[in-house]
Amino acid sequence: MNYTLRQLRVFVAVAQQRSFSQAGQMIGLSQSAVSHSVKELESEMGIRLLDRTTREVMLTEAGVQLASRLERLLEELNTTLLDVRSYGQQRSGTVRIAASQTISAHLMPQCLAASQLHFPEIKIMLRDRPQQWVLQSIRNAEVDFGIVIGPLQVDDLEGEAILEEPFLLLCRQDDPLAAEKEISWQMLNRRLLVLQDYSSGSRVLIDEALRQQQVKVEIVQEIGHPATLYPMVEAGIGISILPALALPLPQGRPLLVRRITPEINRSIMLVRRKNRSLSPAAEAIWQEVRQQAALLTQQRALAPAF
Repeated sequence: MNYTLRQLRVFVAVAQQRSFSQAGQMIGLSQSAVSHSVKELESEMGIRLLDRTTREVMLTEAGVQLASRLERLLEELNTTLLDVRSYGQQRSGTVRIAASQTISAHLMPQCLAASQLHFPEIKIMLRDRPQQWVLQSIRNAEVDFGIVIGPLQVDDLEGEAILEEPFLLLCRQDDPLAAEKEISWQMLNRRLLVLQDYSSGSRVLIDEALRQQQVKVEIVQEIGHPATLYPMVEAGIGISILPALALPLPQGRPLLVRRITPEINRSIMLVRRKNRSLSPAAEAIWQEVRQQAALLTQQRALAPAF
């Protein structure tokens, strides 16, 4: 049997109004369209539902039974659809986000503040973890989505790049490189470097950049937390390479950052499970993070910090 929702609604309208013309006025159809719809329904069901005369429309016994049940069912259906629509417009609840440490420290505070302003009914729980933990927590549905360093080489997650930022040189103000007008990757050759370890999504990208530029360095320290880079470099243990998002530098330290040419960038990506929809609240925060990343890009273009 192949009935349409429209046919059923038209029939119920006729049953209530006892008139094709009045039913048409109620649901916005012409009298002929109403009559045609009822005939199609009767043909599909193989039974007469209405007795028609020039003066009135009467329900047959089958029509009475069908109309009484359909009114209740259609009312319930309409209520259900309104409830779902209301859920789709909902902007409340808890949203769980995981992000790597540099992103949590330097991008997420402004995202959280903006979200609190625009969506006060949404509570956001931020989990600050290494990148591999972030990816696994997305896979396990422990968080709604994550923010990581791209590009990603995975098939079970889908991501969207929201920010591109260059890698920069971090050194002491009295380092020989500080006096150079322009820093090339080759100037780092044979230098001692302090870098984050492989729990950071940036480390693989830095290794690849050094390989592409044919630069040989000695990694003297590998650290877990990005903030540890500053005292290491300040102590003269080595120079470092860090992303622009790690700025600004701590105040009062004899450190500086410089661009490295050619410019090599990393991507900041929003990531979620593949083929899985976000809740309305999570989708709102996803879009807010995108917006804040776009604003940061505009601010950097107007007033470069390095």
